[in-house]
Amino acid sequence: MLREFVEKNHYLFAKEAKDWEEAIRMSCKSLEADNTVDSGYAEQIIDCVNKYGPYIVLMPGVAMPHTQEGARGVHKTAIGFMKLEKPVSFDPVDPEKEAVLFFTLAACDSDQHMKNMVRLSEMLLNEELVKGLMKAETPEDLLRLQERYLD
Repeated sequence: MLREFVEKNHYLFAKEAKDWEEAIRMSCKSLEADNTVDSGYAEQIIDCVNKYGPYIVLMPGVAMPHTQEGARGVHKTAIGFMKLEKPVSFDPVDPEKEAVLFFTLAACDSDQHMKNMVRLSEMLLNEELVKGLMKAETPEDLLRLQERYLD
């Protein structure tokens, strides 16, 4: 999966985002660049988080931006990766709702969406890999982690 991020240019390493909304917009940019999603996809995710709360924060430090409202504006199935140096908070009173790793899901239908979620969940069960992702700074780091933990 990490190799896919690099090969498709579906990754971004950034210092920080001013807030969680900007972080979601940033996390969608690599998917917008090759028309995997429309520019409005990020706003759909933001609307869902505003409506349902920070459901996209899977565990401390890790968010999985996606919509629960269908696949409007999604043209291809893919996952984008973003790592921030400084965490963003999705809930100022809950420090467990901060994220630095973003895995943005885009799927054309619910079956593909579930496959994406399963693949990502299986990868995130590897604590050493997650620690490595927290330290990653370059696409080469992603490839090294792929070789070490996923090949």
